[in-house]
Amino acid sequence: MAGLGLLALRIVLAIVFVAHGANILFGAWGGPGVGPGGLAVTAEQYKTFGLHQEFLLAVLAGVIQFVGGLLLAPGWMTRVASIALLIYIGVGIWVEHLQWGFFLNWIHNPQQGLGVEYSVTLAGALICLACVGAGDWSVDGRSVRTRATRAAGRARLRGKV
Repeated sequence: MAGLGLLALRIVLAIVFVAHGANILFGAWGGPGVGPGGLAVTAEQYKTFGLHQEFLLAVLAGVIQFVGGLLLAPGWMTRVASIALLIYIGVGIWVEHLQWGFFLNWIHNPQQGLGVEYSVTLAGALICLACVGAGDWSVDGRSVRTRATRAAGRARLRGKV
């Protein structure tokens, strides 16, 4: 059952991060509440945060989210992807969200940004995957089982020779 739970967690996170990465890189799913998306818009937003090399950072943010999400879905290089995404989330908390407190802007006040609530939730899920791994129903889990089976086979052969 743990493998099934980790699969569900990975799939949900993959959907979230691929969607966000696609919005930054390609402007996908842009619209009301999200904005138009795209690298230029994201770079301009980063510029308002006081970040330099904003276009490069926008590309980096989009690639980390998009590729990280694509890696989480099948559970391939899960710990590496989780740590990269966790660093991205941590920077977002530090640079933008922390100043607005804990809660999201549920009343849609245009004078207030989003708090850390959503980012902390994502960070907790990513920490779980970074510590536990992808689980049995993943490429990483299959690799571990295959290596363990081969090691056990070699050990049996050494014992009989």
